[in-house]
Amino acid sequence: MDREQEERRSLGFFAVVKESIKIIFTWRKIFSQITLSFILPLALIFLAHMEISAILLAKIHHNKRPLSHSKANTPRYNKLPDFATLNTIDLLLFTVVDFVLVGAFSLLSTSAVVCTTTCVYTSKSITFGGVMRVLPKVWKRLLITYLWSFLGFFVYIVVSTASSYFFAIIPSPIIVLAQAFVFLMLYPSGLVYINVISGLADVISVVEDIYGIQAMFKSKNLIKGKLGVSLAINLLLLIVSMAIQIVFYVFVALGHGSGFLRLGVAILCFLFLLNLLLFAPVVQTVIYFVCKSYHHENIDKSPLVDHLEVHLLADYLPPQADNV
Repeated sequence: MDREQEERRSLGFFAVVKESIKIIFTWRKIFSQITLSFILPLALIFLAHMEISAILLAKIHHNKRPLSHSKANTPRYNKLPDFATLNTIDLLLFTVVDFVLVGAFSLLSTSAVVCTTTCVYTSKSITFGGVMRVLPKVWKRLLITYLWSFLGFFVYIVVSTASSYFFAIIPSPIIVLAQAFVFLMLYPSGLVYINVISGLADVISVVEDIYGIQAMFKSKNLIKGKLGVSLAINLLLLIVSMAIQIVFYVFVALGHGSGFLRLGVAILCFLFLLNLLLFAPVVQTVIYFVCKSYHHENIDKSPLVDHLEVHLLADYLPPQADNV
């Protein structure tokens, strides 16, 4: 194990990606079960949200457009705002329901994938039933970390926006150039950095007994020494995610192109998103163990491993990968 840890601590960007893909293909049976149970519904809900939101927004704009062509205080004019308000309420309610569903399936899928990848790294046997029995012990911790991550993003965006408005009132070319630099370079970099910390904190919340802001602080310290690799991988995940959303929104939600084109693009986006939602927590877990090895921390003393050993005794199977 010491030799494996020594090799793991030197893994770079391509090695981490290759290792993550290898884990998925080697243990494809259990990852397929997790995908069908949690990730597939998550991907469907995510894409359905974009499609239905586009439809509701189109209705809102359609109902508001005649206001400029109708006479005031007429029955038709007075009804138009009511239709727009109803559609807005529908959009808000749908967004709330969608947010809850996405959050629930995201918690379950992340917990299940991290548990499975942890068992692979600690050479423990793992079954889908065993993972399901462990989920009740970890999803609450992960939820608290999710909320702290959301708060971190919210505070960062609010402070950045407030600072922008404050400096915007100063009529100076230097200030304008500084603002442009901040929003083109520093602001996106800050978002990516917070995303890196949050992703690793999610893994820590599942694998260890700490969660919330403590997990985020530990993530910040653990990432030292491997920050470049983590930033590169998270940036790759964000770019692929944005590309999928943009392509789906333009060709499917907005309806550009023929029906067959829309169907083909929708299927491709769904498949890419499905693989991304599986790959992301796997690679985040690999990064976690790479960082642990870099800091010479023992990966076999995880509380999650103890929980898994207890729950997997009933259905113990020798650690055997699927045939590739």
